[in-house]
Amino acid sequence: MPDTKPVADPAARLRQPRKNNPEKTRQDILLAAIREFAEQGLSGARVDAIAERTSTSKRMIYYYFGSKEQLYLAVLEKLYGDIRATEATLRLDELEPEAAIRRLVEFTFDHHAANVDFIRLVSIENIHHGEHIARSPSIRSLSKSIVSQIATILARGADAGVFRAGIDPLDLHLLISSFCFFRVSNRYTFSTIHQIDLGGAEARARHREMICEAVIRHVRA
Repeated sequence: MPDTKPVADPAARLRQPRKNNPEKTRQDILLAAIREFAEQGLSGARVDAIAERTSTSKRMIYYYFGSKEQLYLAVLEKLYGDIRATEATLRLDELEPEAAIRRLVEFTFDHHAANVDFIRLVSIENIHHGEHIARSPSIRSLSKSIVSQIATILARGADAGVFRAGIDPLDLHLLISSFCFFRVSNRYTFSTIHQIDLGGAEARARHREMICEAVIRHVRA
């Protein structure tokens, strides 16, 4: 008797729903939203466009995030969370104080240079006077960690006699961040006005070393 078992239809298999992976879906939406908000700003960004970037639906985005504003805040929380999480892996406490400060400056410089969308979104949030970040206890809590790390490094350096005492860790964080941020946020205007290619490898290496030296000289005893 011939085998009458039906042959599986490949097309039918393709039509079967895939297992749901909520965390992957959420992360995919966040990555698409980063690009959309960075390119269009909060007011110009469209949830429909984010859905198209992820091959998902507008309804699904609202299911995960509630509203465009809440998605925008989730994007900010992800970006700040990423940089703080990476900082935590630098093992600064295992380095001598001066080496730890240099490593932190190098990391901040490299991170900002490689994450233009982060710079754009922080600039956009400043246009909105920080009103969305003000609603995020997690960003404020996460950001305390880097200031605490800097304070510990400064205290170790002062105890060892290599750093001068009395340096405010938040001020030092501001000093490091401001140069690294400005180089990226103002690269087009600064490059055009002064006819310099801030994106070039030579200028980048020179400026990386310059900010390291500036910070080290500022903290040395």
